[in-house]
Amino acid sequence: MSLLCAVGGVDREISPAEMAELLSTALEKLGPRNRVLAVPPDMTRLHSQAGALTEAAYQYYGDRLKKVLPALGTHSPMRPDQISRMFGAIPHDRFLVHNWRTDVETLGEVPASFIEEQSEGKLHYAWPAQVNKHIIHGEWDLILSIGQVVPHEVIGMANYNKNILVGTGGREGINRSHYLGAVYGMERIMGKAQNPVRAVLNYASDRFLQHLPIVYVQTVVGRKSDGNLALRGLYIGDDQECFLHAAALAVQVNFEIMDQPIRKAVVYLDPHEFHSTWLGNKAVYRTRMALADGGQLIILAPAVKEFGEDKTIDTLIRKYGYRGTPATLKAVEDNPDLASDLSAAAHLIHGSSEGRFHITWCPGELSREEVESVGFEYEDLGTMIQKYDPAELDHGWNAVNGEDIFFIANPGLGLWAHKSRL
Repeated sequence: MSLLCAVGGVDREISPAEMAELLSTALEKLGPRNRVLAVPPDMTRLHSQAGALTEAAYQYYGDRLKKVLPALGTHSPMRPDQISRMFGAIPHDRFLVHNWRTDVETLGEVPASFIEEQSEGKLHYAWPAQVNKHIIHGEWDLILSIGQVVPHEVIGMANYNKNILVGTGGREGINRSHYLGAVYGMERIMGKAQNPVRAVLNYASDRFLQHLPIVYVQTVVGRKSDGNLALRGLYIGDDQECFLHAAALAVQVNFEIMDQPIRKAVVYLDPHEFHSTWLGNKAVYRTRMALADGGQLIILAPAVKEFGEDKTIDTLIRKYGYRGTPATLKAVEDNPDLASDLSAAAHLIHGSSEGRFHITWCPGELSREEVESVGFEYEDLGTMIQKYDPAELDHGWNAVNGEDIFFIANPGLGLWAHKSRL
């Protein structure tokens, strides 16, 4: 089958109507399907166009699209209002909820020797290929894995088989893949389609997912000159070719190379998307390679109310904090609770500046004491929004009260790096 759709370009703007037509044309090529499962992302990927694509698939298949399984990973289940906002007319009774701790089955195992090789000898565990039980037992004749390809801190480029093996994966698989990415080095991975974490997932999908009728629907979304978003690419297929096409375009669309390091960055976190530092630390991941030594990252986060969306992970973040790689690796060695939740440990590494720049959180619903207790700096949200009003700032460089600041309206849509760090 290979590629069913490959449409895209740096300046391409695919309209909603064209997107739906391209999807319908691709699905037509598959022939009749009667038991369809859609696996889109959740609300944290609202801008991916995956919601509209899932709704278009529902309009195409009708009652033959039996279920929708949002690829939550470790995120909180979607609320009814979020389902309506993202997925439109799809009935709520079609939706399944993924629980990464209880709802999974293991299809096979990537051997420890392969992990050792990919981690440059730093890690010595096997990796279980785990997926949600509904994927295995639904007797589907089509599984549509839908999502955006964009630079990502754990996997280099988001999506493709990550949507299935991590998005609907289990505790051990998520923990160990996140930790591999953190130990190998986030800045060595981000923006790269091929890297150790992806190699592990490719090993697993080549051996353990081939019996499943998965078709990948991959988007590339970019920012237009007026600040609005545009669908720049749509790639559909049943193997990694569609992902690699999308990743090549995403590097051009979503990767912003800076001529000078940023002394002060201000990042806004949309209250519809970001409710935790677990998600909101994308502000740290995506800007860290652009920030100057001694620089400052200010995160305006009106709806952030917790550290981890998962209660166990929230407790671990509060206990160990964002203290940098050496402290976190030592904490994993010395503490069984953190050692048994390696995705939390990976997140603590990802979210630290390693002492190189200042991270100032301005959350709407966390106190100064809470923020400072995990190793971040704190400023009052109201005061900082008055000073750096997102409604008044343009994406990119702005002059504010005599200082140059770099404003980012949504960190999930890009990756910023100074050329010296590439």
